[in-house]
Amino acid sequence: MEARRKLDLLPKNSSPVRVRNRCQKTGRPRGYMRFFGLSRISMRDLALRGHLPGIRKGSL
Repeated sequence: MEARRKLDLLPKNSSPVRVRNRCQKTGRPRGYMRFFGLSRISMRDLALRGHLPGIRKGSL
C-alpha cells in the first residue's frame, strides 16, 4: 500500500517505459538502429559518405 502511494506521486514521464530511442542527428523516432544511435536514413547517408569507419555497402 505504501509503495503504491509512493509510485503514484512520481511524474508519469519519469518512467523508463515512456522513453523512446531517437536518432542523435535528426531526432527521428522510427527506424532507429541502436548500435549507431542513428535512424536508418542517417546511418545510410553517413555510411555512403564514408563517415562511419568499417561500414560499407553489402553489394555493388
